Amino acid sequence: MQRLQSFKFELMPKGGQARDMGCFAGARRFVFNKALDLQKKTYEAEKKQLSFAHLCKQLVAWKQEFAWLKEAPSQALQQSLKDLDKAWQNFFAKRAAFPKFKKKGQQESFRFPQGFKLDQPNSRVFLPKLGWLRYRNSRDILGTAKNITVSQAGGKWFASIQTEREVEQPVPTATSAIGIDVGIVRFAAMSDGNFIEPLNSFKKHEKRLAKYQRRMSCKTKFSKNWHKAKCKVQKVHTQIANARKDFLHKKTAEISKNHAMVAVEDLQINNMSKSAAGNAEKPGKNVAAKSGLNKAILDQGWFEFRRQLDYKLDWNGGILIAVPPQYTSQTCPCCGHVAKENRQTQAKFVCVECGYANNADVVGAMNILARGYRAAACGENGSGLARKRKTKPASAKQEPTEAASASAMLAEAQ
Repeated sequence: MQRLQSFKFELMPKGGQARDMGCFAGARRFVFNKALDLQKKTYEAEKKQLSFAHLCKQLVAWKQEFAWLKEAPSQALQQSLKDLDKAWQNFFAKRAAFPKFKKKGQQESFRFPQGFKLDQPNSRVFLPKLGWLRYRNSRDILGTAKNITVSQAGGKWFASIQTEREVEQPVPTATSAIGIDVGIVRFAAMSDGNFIEPLNSFKKHEKRLAKYQRRMSCKTKFSKNWHKAKCKVQKVHTQIANARKDFLHKKTAEISKNHAMVAVEDLQINNMSKSAAGNAEKPGKNVAAKSGLNKAILDQGWFEFRRQLDYKLDWNGGILIAVPPQYTSQTCPCCGHVAKENRQTQAKFVCVECGYANNADVVGAMNILARGYRAAACGENGSGLARKRKTKPASAKQEPTEAASASAMLAEAQ
């Protein structure tokens, strides 16, 4: 089978190279925003989408108008147009939200699909218009390098090298299956009764981060002291992100190696972490409590946990099954009785029908595993809830035309 894998390293550029990389990232951001603005205006006026080839022709004209764009590598600018074209197509296919304009200082990056060279023995990489750069060679790069993405995070520059190689079809060494119920008090409860305690990376550094943010707010914006204070804030954010990423990688690697099938809840994190503030006409309730809950949910990294489990299980020959989360902690795994009264407290589960008692999170994990088995065997969602829903006949539904639905989506995104 073919495996795509990325290897990320910290770059050690010289002063001139660091300045050039900042300029290249700015040029890439400028081209992306200009092309996005052109796409929006063209679609609103003519209901037509511009192709990648048409945008490349526009890029030539922009280089004549803005001479400083010629200093940036053409590949990096063309790749930004490819990224926009992909994001635009994903939006109309309802796979992603409407593409946003890039902001300075956020996700600064550019990509080279070719023209770069790797010198692993000497820990250096050659990039067009930048020359040779040294990098922190922490591990060997496996496979054939297909492209390289240069990005900035926390005041440092990184190179992510995507490789491609052929590997044998993996066969899982483990034969067990497990259900996982994620939470806040306990990061993950397993169907076998084990728990993973949460890291709470943001919570541990929250006071220190707030202190540096207060200092930054007192400085004159964009002054030298403001930039110094901003670097300290960025450093704390980087420490929080790195600690969370390390925690998730270790736990997902352990789970993927010890289990052939993992069942998880198909949680909609964006919906769960929406603000409860409301508006002036309809103010929200318990806004402070909901804000604290949202902060705790996002601190866990549930989406990244599921994403890492997905590809690591695939690499080890296992499978990940996502099941509907409804009533998993209110269903008795012994008799199947579903009732709100079964879960007496946040942690205590006692079935009012048969008297079965256990930790509520463990019960949820057991029900998730049972739904995972049903989904694997029957190819359905495994929840057993579909028959309870009343659906309208297909004839009563009116499908909008493609142009009308696209216009509505575009208006909603704006």
